[in-house]
Amino acid sequence: MLGLFVALCFLATGWAQDCLVSNIHVKENFDKYRFQGRWYAVAKKDPVGLFLLDNVVANYKVEDDGKMTATAVGRVIILNNWETCAQMFSTLEKSSDPAKFKLRYWGATAYLQTGYDDHWIIDTDYDNYAIHYACREVDADGTCLDGYSFIFSRHPTGLRPEDQQIVTSKKRDLCLLGKYRRVTHNGFCEA
Repeated sequence: MLGLFVALCFLATGWAQDCLVSNIHVKENFDKYRFQGRWYAVAKKDPVGLFLLDNVVANYKVEDDGKMTATAVGRVIILNNWETCAQMFSTLEKSSDPAKFKLRYWGATAYLQTGYDDHWIIDTDYDNYAIHYACREVDADGTCLDGYSFIFSRHPTGLRPEDQQIVTSKKRDLCLLGKYRRVTHNGFCEA
C-alpha cells in the first residue's frame, strides 16, 4: 500500500505545473523584422486596473535605428461611464533575450498604464498568431501576482483552426488556461 501511495505522489508531482515567471519560455531566435506589422487581439487576460476592453489592434514597427515601437488602439471606459477609443504609443526596449522587452508607454497612455512592463513574445509563427505575456508584479513565491497576456492574429477574423492547439498549449504553459476572454471587433475604434 505504501508503494502505491509513493507512486501516486510521484505522478502527482510530475503533473504539477511550473508557474514560476523565471521559468517561462519565450520564442527562440525571435525576429523582430518578421514580427512587425498589424496584429488583431482575439483573446486577452486582463491585469488589475484600467485596460483596453475590445477592438484592440496593435501595429509593431522596427524603426531605422533598429528600435521596435508599437501603437495600439482599443475601446476603454474611463470616468466610470465614458466609452472611448484609446490610442497607445510605446517603445519596446530590448534586453539580452531578443523576445523579451521592456514596454515604455508614451503620451496620454503613460498616465493610464502603470508604465514600464515586461513584454515577452511567448510564441509566434509571424504569419498567423502571436502570444504576448507581461507580468507586472511577481509574488513572493515567484509566480505572477498581476499580469496580462494577448493572443494576436494577423487575421481580423481570428485564429486559424490549426493554430488553436498551439495557442491552447501555450496558455497552459503560462498557467493562464481558462483565464482569457474573447476580444470582439465590431468596428468601434476603426478610423
